[in-house]
Amino acid sequence: MKLSRRRALALIAVLPAACASPNPSLYTLASVPGRTRTGAPRLIEVRAAALPQYLERSEIVRSTENYRLDVLPNDWWAESLSSMLSRVLVQDLLQRLPNSTVYSDTGAISALPDATVAVNVQRFDVDRSGVLLLQAEVSVRHGKIATRHVRLIVPVPGPATSSLVGAMSAAVGRLADEAAGMLAGASASAATRTH
Repeated sequence: MKLSRRRALALIAVLPAACASPNPSLYTLASVPGRTRTGAPRLIEVRAAALPQYLERSEIVRSTENYRLDVLPNDWWAESLSSMLSRVLVQDLLQRLPNSTVYSDTGAISALPDATVAVNVQRFDVDRSGVLLLQAEVSVRHGKIATRHVRLIVPVPGPATSSLVGAMSAAVGRLADEAAGMLAGASASAATRTH
C-alpha cells in the first residue's frame, strides 16, 4: 500500500513535533520560617551567593556522587540558582530579623549597610545516602569579619523533584538561621566592646 505524496509530507511535518521534548517544569526555592532574633544590625546587605559552576545551570542538579553529575533534564530552575538563593536568603533573614532591613547588593536599593552577609556554597545536592547536603562558608562583616563553615543535612522525603526543592528550601532556611545568629551575636559583641 503506497502513501500518497500529500500524506507522506504531512507525516514528515508531524515527525519533529513528536520527537521534541516536552516543555521543562520550572521550580523555585521558597522562604521557610525560622526563629526570630533581636539585636542584629539595622541595615544588612546580602551579597550575591557564590556557587560552583556545576550548579549554575538551568537543569536542577540532583547529585554529584561517584564522580558523576546527575541532573534532572526536564526539571529546571525558574531563575539562576545564585540569584534565587540570594533572594530567598534575604526573605528568610527579613523574617528572622524583624527589626532589621535586609536587602540584596544586586537590587535597586543602595545604602551604606551596617553589616554584610556573604555565602560561598561548596556543595548543594543529594549525597549517596539520599539526604540533601549543603556545605557553605558564611561570612558576616559588622565591624570585624566572622566566618563559619556550615554543613547542613536535610532529609529528602521522596523521589519527586518537588521533594528535593522543598529540602533545598529548608536547607537555605537553616543557613539563614546560622547567618541570623551570627548577625545577632556580632551586634551583641560590638555593643559589649563599645561599653
